[in-house]
Amino acid sequence: MSFSIIRGTRLALCGLALSALVAGSAFAQDVDHPSDENLTVACDLGFAPFCFKNVSGEVTGFTYDLSAEIAKRLGRPGLNVIDSNYSAIFAGLFSKRYEMISAPTNITEERAEQMLFSEPYMPTGIGFLTKKGAEIRTLEDLKGKAITVNNGSISDKWLTEHESQYGFTIQRYNKNADAVQAVMIGRAFANAADVPVSRYVATQTPMATVAYVESTGRDFGLAFRKDDTEFRAQVEKAVECMKKDGSMARIYKKWFGVDPEPDSSVVKVYPGIGAPNFEGYDSSEHELACNS
Repeated sequence: MSFSIIRGTRLALCGLALSALVAGSAFAQDVDHPSDENLTVACDLGFAPFCFKNVSGEVTGFTYDLSAEIAKRLGRPGLNVIDSNYSAIFAGLFSKRYEMISAPTNITEERAEQMLFSEPYMPTGIGFLTKKGAEIRTLEDLKGKAITVNNGSISDKWLTEHESQYGFTIQRYNKNADAVQAVMIGRAFANAADVPVSRYVATQTPMATVAYVESTGRDFGLAFRKDDTEFRAQVEKAVECMKKDGSMARIYKKWFGVDPEPDSSVVKVYPGIGAPNFEGYDSSEHELACNS
């Protein structure tokens, strides 16, 4: 066999190997985010108004509507929602039980070291929900009181960090609805949760009121696996288009009854990809082609 034939055979084999490698890579990406299958997201069912079941047993809420619109804009045929207690929700993301966490997730430095975040989409803080008639003028008023919280949430973390400072005790529940119920039946003084959640619960529960709000300056973001940069960028562009065409504001008003503040993260489109000033942020400019 001549040298030219051997050389040509080797080149052909190399080309086949390279094609197989590229095809294998594309296949791996399809396994994680198959374009012909429903978008799979995680939420904490029972966390109204973000993700809960209506009287007909159907999943609904702000998170559901947001995720369904993202799925539509990504060209996915539909949406699968995986219910996860918040204390286990990040482990499920890392083990690829779902493609992203749609449940309202505070963007923090600690979390940004472990996962990627989208740009902010809603401001938040900590709301203390009590029975009507109870007063909280300052956090010192919580001394000796029992405070309920959704186990593993950012509110749980805040309570843990301030428990000795303010002298309250913590009761942890796997569902925030159970934590609220404990307050309403007198087992605890207040429930600590994200402000939008506390305010919504107060509108749905005649006995309840938001007695105090602790500002944190934080925002919610969608969470992704650390190496999922391309998919994070696709989702973020969909979110930015929702902000630009008013879809995000309409979903917000549907569930919270008011228009978002004009300068809030509900409507603000941020430069780059991700949460500015946090690990994982990509400041590169990108073009936006929106087709709702």
